[in-house]
Amino acid sequence: MKLKTSFAAVVPLVVAASLVTSGCGAGGSTSDGRTVVRIAVWDYEKTPEFKALIDGFEAKNPTIDVQPVDILAESYSDKITTMLAGGDTVDVLTMKNVTDYARYATRGQLMPLSDQVAKLPQESYAGLKDFDLRGEYYALPYRQDFWVLFYNKKMVGEEDMSKLTWSQYAKLAKQFTKGSGSDKVYGTYLHVWRSVVQAIASAQTGGDQLGGDYTFLKDQYTIALDLQKAKATLPFSTAFSQNITYDSQLTTGKAAMVPMGTWWAAALLAEKKQGKNPVDWGMAPMPQITADGRTTTFGSPTAFAVNKKARHAEAAEKFVTWASGPEGADAVAKIGIVPAYTSGEIMDTFFSVSGMPDDAVSRKAMEPTKVQLEMPVSDKTSDIDQILKEEHELVMSGEKSLDEGIEEMGDRVKNDVR
Repeated sequence: MKLKTSFAAVVPLVVAASLVTSGCGAGGSTSDGRTVVRIAVWDYEKTPEFKALIDGFEAKNPTIDVQPVDILAESYSDKITTMLAGGDTVDVLTMKNVTDYARYATRGQLMPLSDQVAKLPQESYAGLKDFDLRGEYYALPYRQDFWVLFYNKKMVGEEDMSKLTWSQYAKLAKQFTKGSGSDKVYGTYLHVWRSVVQAIASAQTGGDQLGGDYTFLKDQYTIALDLQKAKATLPFSTAFSQNITYDSQLTTGKAAMVPMGTWWAAALLAEKKQGKNPVDWGMAPMPQITADGRTTTFGSPTAFAVNKKARHAEAAEKFVTWASGPEGADAVAKIGIVPAYTSGEIMDTFFSVSGMPDDAVSRKAMEPTKVQLEMPVSDKTSDIDQILKEEHELVMSGEKSLDEGIEEMGDRVKNDVR
């Protein structure tokens, strides 16, 4: 469902744009002659990777001044869509997801970067293929997040977390559950997002989230609903109605295990640095259907693209290429962000961040065999995503039975979308 644009939502964009352009001359350069490259980002103060990349790039390229156009995260996609439709000349665009990327690229709003991709050691770039649009590339990924199992080391104790199946995970969740009332501690926490069930089921069974047949979801939903019935996880309805955050469940000792994306690691490190988070946490591979030695999970890359109407396209392309390459990867790895470009050296940098767990299980978690895109890209993706979200909420809250929910997902997608 698209957010409606209001005057209040537009103000931050206008203010940010005015702040960016206020120091520029008519030719798009600073008073000391540096070329200005404007980059659209979200929640700049809360998203340290942007500053790390900008500072690192400027240190290497002193003739270029990279200036952020800061947009609220919740309205970022809508704002970029509006900006591009209006012919805005912001130079670099951060691609928050692949769905938005496909929309902008197919509308001819992004500069092609296929020549740059051809020069890259593509085997070192996770998520790069997700930007292959009919053989052409219009963005380069700089980070690649995927889902792992975060856990409280004290609560888990000596249990082997390195190769859990879903049945073993469910057994441990029940085993770790203790107490009652305000002292209740859950063995796990399953956040309210539909991907917690649906995207992982799709990745590990090969089921198509756009296909209209959702029987492949049944086993994963059975596990999630059984954990609720066993009171080994906070009830979905409680989490949903009270806007419970996944962060609070782990950091306050309310849950022993939390499946979540790797982006959380940087946030946990920042909290601990600020004295807000005393928990000793680790990461484990996402549980699997069978223990065959392979780890399949889901995730999504984040990328930079060059606006087709960029004022300084050459400098913008230079930034995009640098940020997605080894030097940009090193810059974000130093703050606990998983870069798209990976190497042994880069991962050593990632694990050397103060507070980052560096045990064998955590390292194994960062080496999945396969990462499937969280949601396939299609012109129908947005509509199907909304249907699956609505039915997920009805099933998890108990307002519909599992069989009814799965049937309704298929009927609505086939009749209303396909």
